Amino acid sequence: MIEKYPVVMTIAGSDSGGGAGIQADLKTFATLGAHGTCAITSITSQNTTGVQDVHDLPPGTVESQIRAVASDMKIAYAKTGMLSSSAIITRVAEMVREYHIPLVVDPVMAAEAGDSLIRREAVTTLQEELIPLARVLTPNVDEAGILSGIKVNDLDDAKEAARRIVDSGANAVIITGGHLEGADLLYEGVDFTLVDGELVKGGTHGAGCTYSAALTVFLAGGASLRDAAAGAKLFVTRAILESRSVGQGVGPVNQVQHTVKTAWMYEAVVDVQEAVAILESSRDFPHLIPEVGCNVASAIPDASGTEDVCAVQGRIVRSGGRVQAVGCPAMGASRHVARIVLAAMHHDAGLRAALNIRYSEDVLEVARDMGLAVASFDRAHEPEGVSTMEWGTRTAIDNYRKLHNRVPDVVYDLGAVGKEPMIRLLAHRAVDVAGLGVEIAGGNGED
Repeated sequence: MIEKYPVVMTIAGSDSGGGAGIQADLKTFATLGAHGTCAITSITSQNTTGVQDVHDLPPGTVESQIRAVASDMKIAYAKTGMLSSSAIITRVAEMVREYHIPLVVDPVMAAEAGDSLIRREAVTTLQEELIPLARVLTPNVDEAGILSGIKVNDLDDAKEAARRIVDSGANAVIITGGHLEGADLLYEGVDFTLVDGELVKGGTHGAGCTYSAALTVFLAGGASLRDAAAGAKLFVTRAILESRSVGQGVGPVNQVQHTVKTAWMYEAVVDVQEAVAILESSRDFPHLIPEVGCNVASAIPDASGTEDVCAVQGRIVRSGGRVQAVGCPAMGASRHVARIVLAAMHHDAGLRAALNIRYSEDVLEVARDMGLAVASFDRAHEPEGVSTMEWGTRTAIDNYRKLHNRVPDVVYDLGAVGKEPMIRLLAHRAVDVAGLGVEIAGGNGED
């Protein structure tokens, strides 16, 4: 169950320019619906051009801030940012252990303008005392290079750096992709997961803080590390795109411009995540997976394109008699199923989810016995130069509505040369359509 309003904490430095540090973290927490708390470690005199002065707070003051919050509230997750001295790092580690605080470590080493924010000897303390306590570490490529001892120039370097960082004591690492063609690399000690993205134009001051803060909120809400990483990637990308042109240096990211749409997108990702869990837990659903695999999709309200629809990257397949999702939920991941959803939304804005399953007359009979409305289209009548899924879904719905004055729950076709026949289920949410799929599978009774 995902908790909607978790208490989260940032343990980091203050940026007087408002672009990074505590200020960026608290804006991110609020935007994503969490209750943000903080423990300030250092006060920086900083703007978009650089850091003019740094005043570290006494370790005891850092401790008292954490203790004041932790003794009163249940901290679902915390993140660290600027920890400039060994003494501060040691005290923070003591507090994390005492209060059993789940932790994200953003190993901040330099400001966007290049000014150092950590003493050289403190890096070793960070590695030995705090990083092993963290659920995940989120360095950029430069920080990953310092922590691993190798220079990261490309993806292969990033993988080797990630291996070394985990081997040295980290539980998991996400090397953020500002210098990796926009992709992030997640490594938990077994497999690598590439969280796709793209390099976008805009101000990047505070991007690293914003990413780790968003990751913290998503983990606090119950998301898996892979899904939290995808959500944080989407959030920071939009924050960069909407960055504000203030100051004479590197502009700060803007976490709050598209709050509502970002929240919708996160809800769509969670919807697909939970739908996949429903399908993967079903013993009956595997026999409804088509030869080409299936996918489940969830759109945001007012979706206008495939980028507004979340689906599984890759496919959902049958593996060893069980259901397996090959890939993570992501916005824009499947044009095929997304177009089905968009066509359905054209007739009923509430029908924001779809699932494709294997065609058979027995399956259709079960669907009808369940009281589901069934419609079809014929690929032989498909005009040239159109999307089959969008045209076919709209055509089936149009024809059905003329006769029955409602939108169908099921749309199927009998295929064509080289095209597998297919059934599509429509519903309001991905979890609803997954539930329909599992119910149909149970009623179909195939082995």
